[in-house]
Amino acid sequence: MRFRLPSALLALALLAGAPRASAAAPAPALPPDEDSARAALDASPRHGELIDVPMPEGGAPIRTWIVYPERKDRAGVVVVIHEIYGLSDWIRGVADRLAADGFIAVAPDLVSGLGPGGGGTDSAASRDDVVKLVRGLTPDMTRARLDAVTDWATKLPAANGRAATIGFCWGGSRSFEYAASRKDLAAAVVYYGGSPDSATLAAVRAPVAGFYGGDDARVNATIEPARAALARLKRPYEVHVYDGAGHGFLRQQQGREGANLAASRKAWPRTLEVLRKALGK
Repeated sequence: MRFRLPSALLALALLAGAPRASAAAPAPALPPDEDSARAALDASPRHGELIDVPMPEGGAPIRTWIVYPERKDRAGVVVVIHEIYGLSDWIRGVADRLAADGFIAVAPDLVSGLGPGGGGTDSAASRDDVVKLVRGLTPDMTRARLDAVTDWATKLPAANGRAATIGFCWGGSRSFEYAASRKDLAAAVVYYGGSPDSATLAAVRAPVAGFYGGDDARVNATIEPARAALARLKRPYEVHVYDGAGHGFLRQQQGREGANLAASRKAWPRTLEVLRKALGK
């Protein structure tokens, strides 16, 4: 007579003998969205402060938010280039998240000294006024200010001497352009920023990674010309377009019926991979 195990015991025996699947690594935490940025900053355990970075040729210093990671060794620098809305709580929240992921994050207020009373973003009466200030920046002004902040940050005692940029919307376009103007830039990350003109693309040296919402036709029309131009020059340019996501998806994570959040969950881990490869872990 053949002896049979009860079905429940048989199932347990099979499970005991089966190889166990390895636990998946947890997904990295996202930066806060716009609505939760202030609370995230207030709750952050990291050291963040506003510093006045001098301009080499004089003039108003660049007010810069800097956040340090908690680590023993020196870290790479990520220059966070703000949207057309200036140095907002959201941009500062992105910088704080980058510091949590191991980088020295610096976010300059690129309209420092240009606002009422010689102030910057905080001195403007409204968001519309900030937009006017940002739109008044010339390419030369922007580049000089980014150079001053990058030079200063990479010489910090806690820095390893390497720098990359990450920019959003208006700042995404500036991040792409900076890959052409700064030859020692380790990488440029572009979030839904338009690509530069052909002359600028010809000067790009740093690897560029672009993250775009699928429903952002104005910006996305500039992707293929840039991809073709950089491919001819054998310059690295990786492109990620997320279906259903809109412009500004990382800031507006609750928008577009879940598509913006889905895009953010895919884009941010890849962003960290790009930065770690460029700047070191």
